[in-house]
Amino acid sequence: MTPRERYIATLTFGRPDRIPLSPGGPRESTLKRWRSEGLPAGVNWFGHLLQKIGVSPEAAGISGDPGDKPRHLDADFRMIPQFEEKVLEHRDGHYVVQDWKGNVCEISDQFDVSYLRNAIDFVTRRWIKCPVETRDDWEAMKTRYDLDAPGRWPADFDARCAALADRSHVVGVSFSGPFWQLREWCGFEGLCELMVTDPGFVDEMAAFWTDFIDAMLERILDRVVVDHVLANEDMAYKEHAMISPAMTRRFCGPGYARWFGRCRAAGVPVIDVDSDGFIGELIPIWIKNGVNCCCPMEVAAGNDINAFRARFGRSMAYTGGVDKRKMAAGGAELSAELARIAPVIRDGGFIPGCDHGVPSDVSWPNFVDYTRQLAELTGWL
Repeated sequence: MTPRERYIATLTFGRPDRIPLSPGGPRESTLKRWRSEGLPAGVNWFGHLLQKIGVSPEAAGISGDPGDKPRHLDADFRMIPQFEEKVLEHRDGHYVVQDWKGNVCEISDQFDVSYLRNAIDFVTRRWIKCPVETRDDWEAMKTRYDLDAPGRWPADFDARCAALADRSHVVGVSFSGPFWQLREWCGFEGLCELMVTDPGFVDEMAAFWTDFIDAMLERILDRVVVDHVLANEDMAYKEHAMISPAMTRRFCGPGYARWFGRCRAAGVPVIDVDSDGFIGELIPIWIKNGVNCCCPMEVAAGNDINAFRARFGRSMAYTGGVDKRKMAAGGAELSAELARIAPVIRDGGFIPGCDHGVPSDVSWPNFVDYTRQLAELTGWL
């Protein structure tokens, strides 16, 4: 099977030859530790890891398609133009910065503002100001989401779509879900307050975001059917969602229904939602709106894929689900953790991996051992 065929067959409860080997990825601090413990400098960490445990990188699908096929569509769902990234103040071991989304926040000066652009490492921040605090702020923010803004689409977009119609690797698109995006604009506290004090304003922002993402998806899916869509939604704490099921249905449901309905009609096989925290209250809402996969299944928050499989059956597939704390512990604790999830691996609809970015308390020897055991469970060894 090609990596694409294997991915789709696994997450749609088909019959893959092997389950994709996806142990999870490190952040910068984790890589720094691993290089001090035996990972050679200057190598692709995953390719080196696969060779170390005896799995062919080419078979695992990390070497790319033959020829000159593009790897991604590179359609940009973010605001254009972005805000200027800059340091506003430096004091007492901290920076006060403005990030690309217009947030003002405080971070340790061991990092810089670029760390807020991508998930380079685990960066704790204190939020000071968010870009949408008034109606005037909102009117200004809307101008940053012109569907045809320069840079929104690569110059060769149509050619890319045509080339990707016949591919062996997985191609998808990801974007912010309604809760995630409105939180980025208003801040967590600000958004939650508005849901109570001015729900009509929240409806307006959610409708705008629904329209924008739907228009992006329409242009993409008219040209090529991707293998998965991923809505980033981080909207749960430990044990509960951040907003009630009723609020989720009101403010997020219309976007889910339109986006995922379009995707299913186009033939997209995997429709995925990402949220940390406990998502047991959210999964039924996602299923009702066409979602058939979710991640990363954070174990410390109370997510138990065995219980979820018993409750939701094959209506939902999963990726992630391996407790990062057990990966750090290694030894018998790690083996017991992998034995815990083995029944769901065997049942299908599950690509096991770390339940978040791999933290720096996971040593290189433990990660190698973990990946070797995972390769055995997923049919690679």
